[in-house]
Amino acid sequence: MEDCLEQDNTGASKGMPMHDDRTLAAERRGLDAEQHVVDGLYSRLDELRDEAARRLGEVRREGPSGSPQNRSERDAFATLYEDRIMQLDAVEDRLCFGRLDMSDGERFYVGRIGLSDAEHAPLLTDWRAPAAQAFYSATAANPGGVVNRRHLTTRGRTVVAVEDDVLDVERLREAGLDEGLAGEGALLAALGARRTGRMGDIVATIQAEQDDVIRAPMTGALVVQGGPGTGKTAVALHRAAFLLYHHREQLERRGVLLIGPSRDFLRYIDHVLPSLGETGAVSTTLAGLVQGVRITGEEADAVASIKGRTDMAAVIASAVRERQRAPRRDQEIRVDGRTVVIRRSDIKDAQAKARREGKPHNQARATFAKEMISRLTTQLMEQLDGLGDADDRMELERDVRDNKTIKIALNLCWLPVSPAQLLRDLFSKAHLLDHAAASMPRRERDLLLRPASAPFTEADIPLLDEAAELLGDMPGDAPRSSSSEATEEELAYAQDVLDTFGGDGMVSAESLAARMKGGESRLSVAERAIRDRTWTYGHVVVDEAQELSPMAWRMLLRRCPTRSFTIVGDVAQVASPAGTRWWPEAMDPVFGQSWTQRELTISYRIPAAVAEAAQAFATAARLPVSELRAARELDDAVAVSRVESRELVASAAAVAARHASDMADGEGGLVAVIVPDAMVAQARATIGASDVEGTTVEVHSARETKGLEFDVAIVVEPAAIADARAGDLYVALTRPTRRLEIVHAEPLPQGLG
Repeated sequence: MEDCLEQDNTGASKGMPMHDDRTLAAERRGLDAEQHVVDGLYSRLDELRDEAARRLGEVRREGPSGSPQNRSERDAFATLYEDRIMQLDAVEDRLCFGRLDMSDGERFYVGRIGLSDAEHAPLLTDWRAPAAQAFYSATAANPGGVVNRRHLTTRGRTVVAVEDDVLDVERLREAGLDEGLAGEGALLAALGARRTGRMGDIVATIQAEQDDVIRAPMTGALVVQGGPGTGKTAVALHRAAFLLYHHREQLERRGVLLIGPSRDFLRYIDHVLPSLGETGAVSTTLAGLVQGVRITGEEADAVASIKGRTDMAAVIASAVRERQRAPRRDQEIRVDGRTVVIRRSDIKDAQAKARREGKPHNQARATFAKEMISRLTTQLMEQLDGLGDADDRMELERDVRDNKTIKIALNLCWLPVSPAQLLRDLFSKAHLLDHAAASMPRRERDLLLRPASAPFTEADIPLLDEAAELLGDMPGDAPRSSSSEATEEELAYAQDVLDTFGGDGMVSAESLAARMKGGESRLSVAERAIRDRTWTYGHVVVDEAQELSPMAWRMLLRRCPTRSFTIVGDVAQVASPAGTRWWPEAMDPVFGQSWTQRELTISYRIPAAVAEAAQAFATAARLPVSELRAARELDDAVAVSRVESRELVASAAAVAARHASDMADGEGGLVAVIVPDAMVAQARATIGASDVEGTTVEVHSARETKGLEFDVAIVVEPAAIADARAGDLYVALTRPTRRLEIVHAEPLPQGLG
């Protein structure tokens, strides 16, 4: 089976019986015919790109002359044409990947975007359109009118293979379409493809199980539970693109937020959404949502677990309230020879008035300060025995406002503070923590204490965000971005502009009106959203969601008040001490009854022998594994080597070098050496990161490999990995797409031995 997964440039399978000349000729004709179609599609793509470039050039040649309004119109058109060119550039790779032959004789091609000719006749169907749904959901038992589904494999603009999935043989023969069928199925070819370090999107091989999740209704929260290799990430990304396409009105102004577990992971999938024709999504980590803070620290699991609990929200709120203090006694201050009294009662009254406005701490301070300055000014006016007028009051108010002693006194009563400083003070000063977390056991408070210079950790991210929500912007920070939604008059005017200049179908009145608003509105939804901490999204996709703490869920709910979520993960792979091992435990407090769960049960990536070994260990370790069936059978997919402990790293290096050499055939691949945390430095010093004729060898800890995949995974001393956290070993064991090598000195964990 393994041999038949590698495809040569003709689409024939290596290791399979030789085709006769007639079959090869038919396949060649099939390639030539599809190449002709693909050439036509790329020709149309080039025409559209050239047209957009020509119109952009015309707009730019008009220069900066004319009224400000005319210049705004030209700038708006220019930006839209630039966006159109970017969209067309983004779908250059694998523009067309499929063909459907229908029982009624209709044939149409499926690709990344929809294309029509100059007379508006359809040439290419967008993969998200309803007409393309059968490309993913049709089966032999329920073909839905499809007689043949053809997968096209392209390299650049060249068709290098065609593979047919015949769903209704009789109908196909009746239509005379049974000549030139080719391939063993695109799914196995895609599964056998080597990893390159960047996730190849699998639009053309998404099966019905995945398609059902991708097209699920956008109501409430959808939790997708799936074991390793079931395509959770691919499903999440394609669902994001699908929702952006089918719920354009709800999502185009607010966008979609995609949360990934790490920066490495985001780089791994960074081209998937753009390649599907979408740019309205923000891809980031939780840390990426908190601007201006570097996360470099690590802490004990016990500390991270405390910080992840929802009662930390009350601790943060108490710490913010503590910054609104009242003096112990009244204070007399001299102002230009006169005395004013900062009364404790006035401070409390002014603070109460500021709080009633409901603004964040830093913004509400302005109300507090204004009220206190007014009260102190009134005291000075009373000393004029009723002889002062409005001008006198203005002058006295200025004197009060500029008095350094008064400034200090008021700041001590209501001091602006940043989220980072609030957290540093809270965790470094025992008296502040005792006040804010009075209900927390002393043992837990002691665990939270750390030096003020300590770096922030992953578990601090939701706390920083909670503080930012309560504190608001510091004085002088940029205000929240204004809305870019156009009014009816702006839309009407934009339509008049289009009518005057001649609409070409590339620009709508809505998009032109948004561009003409200028400033922030010229940015894409993604650009505006990532700049604005208070932005709320139309939908949120969370990958590796089992790692999120209850405080992290609070953080995400603030960004999507409608609670429209796609949540994917595997509770058996949880590594975070504040994560979840059971979805209802995490989802019920957050979403109540407005969430549903679906499961992906077929692993398309992991060879059956690897899946069986990983499942056996997980079951023995009592991890909450879900059903997992492997779709691939590969010979010799698992190998175990026992060596002396002093030879562990050297033996792993030798195994890695052997596999890298075996794959040095021009296609390249990825080999990962996965070691216990304590061995990472030694292994990297010995093995490093190398490249052998396109095959990369990398060294990782088990946790670093979460969400990634490799052709070969060499797991070193699995017992040590499991001793630290059983879930980490389960992750490591399920990373390979071709072969798992286990190198050990200590006895293997139960289930692997």
